[in-house]
Amino acid sequence: MGDKHVVRFEPVGIEIEVDEDQTVLRAAAEQGVMLMHGCKEGQCASCKSFILDGDDVELERYSTFALPDFEKEEGFTLLCRAHAYEDLTIELLNYDEEMIHSGLPIQTAVAEVVANEPVTHDMRHLVLKLVEPAALKYFPGQYLDFAVPGTDETRSFSMAGLPTDGHLEFVVKIYPGGLFSQFLDTGVAVGDRLEVTGPFGVFTLRDAPGAPLVFVGGGAGMAPILSLLRSMAARGGEVAARRTTFYYGARRKQDLCFEAELHGLEQALPAFTYVPALSEPGDDDWDGETGLITDVVRRHETDLAGADAYVCGPPPMVEAALELLPALGVADKRIFYDKFTTTGDE
Repeated sequence: MGDKHVVRFEPVGIEIEVDEDQTVLRAAAEQGVMLMHGCKEGQCASCKSFILDGDDVELERYSTFALPDFEKEEGFTLLCRAHAYEDLTIELLNYDEEMIHSGLPIQTAVAEVVANEPVTHDMRHLVLKLVEPAALKYFPGQYLDFAVPGTDETRSFSMAGLPTDGHLEFVVKIYPGGLFSQFLDTGVAVGDRLEVTGPFGVFTLRDAPGAPLVFVGGGAGMAPILSLLRSMAARGGEVAARRTTFYYGARRKQDLCFEAELHGLEQALPAFTYVPALSEPGDDDWDGETGLITDVVRRHETDLAGADAYVCGPPPMVEAALELLPALGVADKRIFYDKFTTTGDE
């Protein structure tokens, strides 16, 4: 362990201690302070902040798309990559006062593989049973880091289930060359044990009674949205009564998954509608929506003022949705998103 320094966050007035060996984001999470973040790999810019006081900060490797050199020179930083070597005062540019004090303790757990089954030609439904500890608290919509056996690397995956029975459920896309997904595809069997750490993420359902909900997803972005929908059905009441639409984009019919459950949720949630769309239907027997999922949203929605929007999936889809939704009336601060990143090849 290195020396510790005090980091103060403005305008919220929160102070934490950060060890030099930790990133600022990780230290905050361990102390129950839920800062906005996404990939934790310096690629998405969700945790971009501004250093008001102090300059002895070092960054782990990051993408200059997330933090261009000129912004770094001006004093911007990425909290998921930043190590503090003196006391700092940091201005949070993107924060949620509802969430910032709601952090759950980060735990490392060992879990046994219960199922590893394909749900499409390139996505797996991975189910784990917690061994030690027997339970792990998380909010629907959050994710865990998986330790990749034989390496010092981790990979992050959103949970699709609910924190109720000691099981963890994931939807993982298999990428050729993907460090974890290739391992999952060829080297993970029922009974194997994996190490996970978390929870992380702020893709969680905000309390906004009466506000319509719009979910936009693609690929493995199914997982956290499915978790949110399942939690709404389990909670019932005003939450279950919110007008909710889930737009899910896939290429072909074979890329759709959890169809029976999603249509079943249309019965469990009285104001819920599931709208799948195929961008390349080809010769599929398909009479549903076609085109890019953002184009489908544009056709269906003309006024989303007052709505909350949740977007999760591949970066191009997320970027297109982040451009579209404000144009349809969604307030920027009411758009919540997870932009998935990958180290494998498409």
